[in-house]
Amino acid sequence: MSAGPNWHEKRSILKNEFLMRKPNSGHYEKLIAFLNRKNWWHVPPVDPDAYRKRGKFLASSFEAAEFYGRPLDEPQKVIVARPLVGDERTISSVLRIPPQRDGMTLKQIAAHDALWRNAALKKGFDSILLMAPKCFVDFKASGKIPHSLELNLLGTDP
Repeated sequence: MSAGPNWHEKRSILKNEFLMRKPNSGHYEKLIAFLNRKNWWHVPPVDPDAYRKRGKFLASSFEAAEFYGRPLDEPQKVIVARPLVGDERTISSVLRIPPQRDGMTLKQIAAHDALWRNAALKKGFDSILLMAPKCFVDFKASGKIPHSLELNLLGTDP
C-alpha cells in the first residue's frame, strides 16, 4: 500500500469507518446508543484536579470498578456523541501516543492519561472507549458489544 493523500481509501470500508470515525457506521451508532443507555460505575479519584487533568474514568460493572478502589454506591449515566473507540493499540495509533507500558508508576500513568485526554480532545473526541483487543476485533466484525468496557469522559467535571 503506497503512502499518499488517499492511502486510506485502499483499506476496507469497515476499517476506514472506524479509523476515520465516520458517524454513519451502523456498529458505531449502535455502540453510542448503548453507551448512553448503560449504567456506569465510577471510583472518585484522590486528586481533586484529576477530572480536569485526565478526564473521568468509568467501568462497565461494579466489579470492574472495584479494581481501582471503592466505587460510588449508585451507577451513573453518560452522554457521549463522538467517542474514540478501540483497543489500546488502535487508540494509541489514532492519537499518535504510545500505549502504557508495564512498570509505569502511578504518576507516569496519570501523565500518560493526560496526554491521551488532551490529544483526543484536539482531534474532536468527547470520550475514549477502551475494549480488549479480541473484543474490539469482534465488535468491528459483527457489531457485538463486549461486556467489559472502560470509558473516559474527557471534558467533564465531577
